Amino acid sequence: MKLLVGLGNPGPEYALNRHNIGFLALDAIASKHRFGPWKKRFHGETCEGFVDGMKVVALKPLTFMNVSGQSVGEAARFLKIAPADTIVIHDELDLPPAKLRVKTGGGAGGHNGLKSIDAHLGTKDYVRVRLGIGHPGDKDRVADYVLHDFGKGERAWVRDMLDAVAADLGLLIAGKDSQFMNKVGRALNPPAEKN
Repeated sequence: MKLLVGLGNPGPEYALNRHNIGFLALDAIASKHRFGPWKKRFHGETCEGFVDGMKVVALKPLTFMNVSGQSVGEAARFLKIAPADTIVIHDELDLPPAKLRVKTGGGAGGHNGLKSIDAHLGTKDYVRVRLGIGHPGDKDRVADYVLHDFGKGERAWVRDMLDAVAADLGLLIAGKDSQFMNKVGRALNPPAEKN
């Protein structure tokens, strides 16, 4: 079994924020693979389904980004899912829009959601899917940037990226990280503009 976590903030005011691309990815995955209905548990929402024969539990922590680890840790312990079988999808400022990277372990890179997960899992050895949202160019603008909705000019690449992640998820679930990155990369066109 795999635990597939998407990071974001709860509430309709945050739904289309750049910081919520992890939640958006889980919605695309659940729809594409016809997962069951969302249910409240583990201080979050979960739904379940199968991807290429592997059972997957999708989790959206509803604890707010900075304490996401509370929800992830509780789910991992209850479901007895090892960190190696935990996949976290999150926004990444240090990647250009419509770029994706997958890595296991490593630092949090200033991402408070990852810092919280590291603390609650007691390890950094889980898979991270970093979805590039670009950087506003000034560190003082970061908080405002990530907590604002994607601009009209960004929505096409966001949709294409989420569709590609959902379509090729089986490769990621099977541990074929490089193939997954390559296939998603080939499916995406560079964005026409950045906000």
